[in-house]
Amino acid sequence: MIFDGHNDLLARLWMSSHRDPVDQFLHHTLEGQMDLRRCRQGRMYGGLFAIFVPPLKYVKTHASHKLTSMAHSQADFTIAQRHDICTAQIDYALEIEYRSQGAVKICRDIADIHLCMKNQCLAMVLHLEGAEALTNVSQLDDWYAKGLRSVGLLWNEPSQFGHGLQGKFPHSPDTGLGLTDLGQQWVVECEKRRMLVDVSHMNEQAFWHTQQLLTQPIVATHSNIHKLCPQARNLLDSQLNAIKVSHGVVGLNFDTAFLRADGQRNIQTPYSVMFAHFDYLFEYLGETGVAFGSDYDGGFMSKYWPSVDYFPRLIDALSDYGYSDIRIANICHKNWYTVLHRIWASLNK
Repeated sequence: MIFDGHNDLLARLWMSSHRDPVDQFLHHTLEGQMDLRRCRQGRMYGGLFAIFVPPLKYVKTHASHKLTSMAHSQADFTIAQRHDICTAQIDYALEIEYRSQGAVKICRDIADIHLCMKNQCLAMVLHLEGAEALTNVSQLDDWYAKGLRSVGLLWNEPSQFGHGLQGKFPHSPDTGLGLTDLGQQWVVECEKRRMLVDVSHMNEQAFWHTQQLLTQPIVATHSNIHKLCPQARNLLDSQLNAIKVSHGVVGLNFDTAFLRADGQRNIQTPYSVMFAHFDYLFEYLGETGVAFGSDYDGGFMSKYWPSVDYFPRLIDALSDYGYSDIRIANICHKNWYTVLHRIWASLNK
């Protein structure tokens, strides 16, 4: 069984032109890379489901029907609009759970996840990718009450919480200043609530700010190796060492642009390119620090892993490559369970 560290299904549902995208997800084939049928075919029975505000330019290109209530000339989403978009995605998750007749559950603790795996129910852990929509902790508490258990304070753009991670390929993760004072305060607030704090979209300085503040494991839900693919978002050896010391986890991103040495989105990318990143992660993090963080419905995939139903082929390829059954089980689900249990069960100091 698979527990995957990152997907953008909820943003895809929000942008969908289907009259009833929840029904499409539950009972039909949804455009993109995942729906319930393909999750079952791929033996994916859990994961972190991102709540994410796509860039306005992307929405105008791919989901112009969502712009009817927005000013045509706005340069970017307002905070209120961001909040509405995130709330709509949370509502999609709640509606999926309600209408699935027990096939999908929003998980708030590790016992929920174990129950889902036992019953082969899809375990959804809600994750906020970019917290620009939040202006006060009462809003965070409201979303927590609805099931939010994981937060990435930053996306690529500057916000009230920190500076951006944009950088033309190739580029180091050092893209400027890190977390603002407010951002540092919110890292502490998230840990107080026993929420996973994701560093996958933090620049180098923001990463080290977070590392200094957290007492719980550091987690990168969907990141790869900078030495093998010098994207600004990929991790340096020093960051990997810090994650290991914290007993954290890195979920490997399947997007070919974050795997290939040339940084290209190339459908012909072979397994060997991905496996080089796995090997490197195991060398630095050991057996308990490596997992899946696919970025399905948010990334450009190879023809060898184009959608979530291809997970069994990937597992077979890892076995043929020489990975043991124990290592594969750790990647597939055990390492995510362990780190989530550590974070959710830990008492804030």
